[in-house]
Amino acid sequence: MEERISIELKVNGRAHRLDVSPRWTLADVLRHQVGLTGTHVGCEQGVCGACTVLMDGQPTRSCLMFAVQAEGHEIVTVEGVTPDQGLSPLQESFRAHHALQCGYCTPGMLLTAEALLRENPHPDEDTVREALTGNLCRCTGYQFIVDAVLSAAEKGGDR
Repeated sequence: MEERISIELKVNGRAHRLDVSPRWTLADVLRHQVGLTGTHVGCEQGVCGACTVLMDGQPTRSCLMFAVQAEGHEIVTVEGVTPDQGLSPLQESFRAHHALQCGYCTPGMLLTAEALLRENPHPDEDTVREALTGNLCRCTGYQFIVDAVLSAAEKGGDR
């Protein structure tokens, strides 16, 4: 029988007590035990950025981190930045600027942009591009994503 460790995670403001294998990644636990499937798993090597979550406000690759390492930290997934009704201003900007196509990279892009705009509410295009370099998109060519982030920054307000 596989060893299990009891951990407590705070995800999107809610406490979760979970029994996990020490080898399970945070991405797997978020998806399969917490039921938050917005965290996507692409490369499982931290290269693509699809699994990005915010840990204590910083973009973090959840496929590279064991769930047991997240204990005591605040985790926010894409579900945690989505209002109960409608879309956040950043999500609305992604929609308006056609900054998504297949949508696989979108949660990681949104959370990376969210962290950027919290740290730097008025980034220039080079800053946005630099922030997004760790997130791969095979569909959009990035320009629409950059435009969406810049537009959301122009509008300001709560993200």
